[in-house]
Amino acid sequence: MKKIVILLLIVSAFSCKNTQSVIAKDNSDPTKYMNTITAAELKKHLYIVASDEMEGRETGSKGQKKAGIYLIDQYKKDKVPFPKAATEYYQHIPASYLNARRNQNLPDSENIWAYIEGSEKPDEVLVISAHYDHVGVKNGEVYNGADDDGSGTVALLEMAQAFAKAKKEGHGPKRSILFLHVTGEEHGLHGSRFYSENPLFPLANTIADINIDMIGRRDVEHAQSNNYVYVIGADRLSSDLHNIVVAQNEKYTKIDLDFKFNDPKDPNHFYERSDHYNFAKHGIPSVFFFNGVHEDYHQKGDEPEKIEYDALTKRTQLAFVIAWDLANRENRPVVDKK
Repeated sequence: MKKIVILLLIVSAFSCKNTQSVIAKDNSDPTKYMNTITAAELKKHLYIVASDEMEGRETGSKGQKKAGIYLIDQYKKDKVPFPKAATEYYQHIPASYLNARRNQNLPDSENIWAYIEGSEKPDEVLVISAHYDHVGVKNGEVYNGADDDGSGTVALLEMAQAFAKAKKEGHGPKRSILFLHVTGEEHGLHGSRFYSENPLFPLANTIADINIDMIGRRDVEHAQSNNYVYVIGADRLSSDLHNIVVAQNEKYTKIDLDFKFNDPKDPNHFYERSDHYNFAKHGIPSVFFFNGVHEDYHQKGDEPEKIEYDALTKRTQLAFVIAWDLANRENRPVVDKK
């Protein structure tokens, strides 16, 4: 009888070990990690990133560099390293590059990158991007850019923290993820263009870009509800990417997806006006999440207290579950459109 009990204990332990192994590899449900993205943490970060201390985060300014240090400190705190192929969190961009097309006397500036290596397909990379620059100080007034694009900037911090927690618990992404804070967007998408021309990872191995630019407010078209987001570009190159966006939203976040600005005939040309475009023009499937223009766009009134943190949270969670799917699905999204 004693031998039978011992045998049963061994079999049970082996069974539990195998079950744990299976669970550790099963990344089918991101709900637990999606829910670590909270309004409280987004608000905490945004009140710092979009504070007067950061002086409006003009490209290459002292204030922008302060904001960059804060971002890096958060990545260090959450144990999200810079990419193994890099030597630091910065991708340096010389002033000569930033001023080559239109000289605005911009000083040297930096993109900032953080990285979570994939467990099964580490050479395939998903980029999640947001610009962390804004328009600086005008006539002595600080333009803090809480929505543009403080909202996208802090969204990346929360998404990275969620993926880092998942990895620590055995649910790390199968593909690698590059969290890319780009500079110089307000002067012509310079930071993302520099990365696309000087990529750390081959563009051929970059499976998609999720770009987040202004997701903390609402526009006049949605005055009655903030439970929406504009989706731009997902179907321009890849039916797969569009279908992933729709399916993940239906399953997890249930936000109203507004495709108004995705129309190629959109007179605003938003598709060409944010950093995803520098990936899309190289044939990389890209999606841009956006809340639309509001009365404080590029005005001094774009302050953290006007952010609708419930909307910011849900939109960040949507971007996260889409990233989760892209990072873990069997096949990368197919480019089936020109």
